[in-house]
Amino acid sequence: MFADERRQVILELVRSNGAVSLRELSRIVKSSEVTVRRDLRLLESQGLLDRRHGGAVSPGALSHEPSYSEKSLVAGPEKVAIGELAASLVNDGDAIAIGAGTTTQAFVRRLAHFRELTVMTNSLLVAQALSRSRGVDVVMTGGSLRGSIFALVGTAAEQSFASMRLHKAFISGNGLSADRGLSTPNLLVAGVDRALVAAAEQVIVLADHTKIGIETMAQTVPPDQIDHLVTGDLTPEVELARFREIGVRVHVARINDEMLAKPAQDEVSPDHL
Repeated sequence: MFADERRQVILELVRSNGAVSLRELSRIVKSSEVTVRRDLRLLESQGLLDRRHGGAVSPGALSHEPSYSEKSLVAGPEKVAIGELAASLVNDGDAIAIGAGTTTQAFVRRLAHFRELTVMTNSLLVAQALSRSRGVDVVMTGGSLRGSIFALVGTAAEQSFASMRLHKAFISGNGLSADRGLSTPNLLVAGVDRALVAAAEQVIVLADHTKIGIETMAQTVPPDQIDHLVTGDLTPEVELARFREIGVRVHVARINDEMLAKPAQDEVSPDHL
């Protein structure tokens, strides 16, 4: 791939996703991370993107919020693997909170077999996925609908979580770093996510490798409040080591051939709401 062609691919990836990790860019354009770093420096000098620790973002991407449909196109098999591993952290009898997002959506599909479980959520898609699970009681927050991510936000949603005490919170976001923790580009979403986390005794972050090293505008979970991180085996070991150093228990999900062959079966379509 010629340099100009490679840089065009990088630009398109960053523009379509809002933020992309250095490792992911290197894998897609089939060039070394050193080469991609040089490309990013050049593209930043031209005002076409902003560099961040471990990757790049679109100009203004600190406040850019990809829609559910956009996010569902990224790292599908890895999210399935993360969801399966995260489900092993749930016990019958738990009362848990689940945030909105495509990664938590993959996780919730693994909860249908539980015999006694209470799930509180602000996500319409999470509630839909569990609506026929006889052993799972679903509690929805109040709030205003944020249609781009099919989630309830605002004061009513925050107050709903504030009134509860739950065992575990399962949450994802748009960026995760060992320095700043979990973050999201939207202030309304951030407020609900903070309330969700505050209601739980343990905080479990689900993040595929494209989110690692990325920072967006609003912090939702400081790094010292993260108890567990569930991620995929594409996440660089150097990043995992940084989380372990600050006391986070790291769980690495392996992607198998079946997940690669059938990623779409683990998604709930918003069209069926």
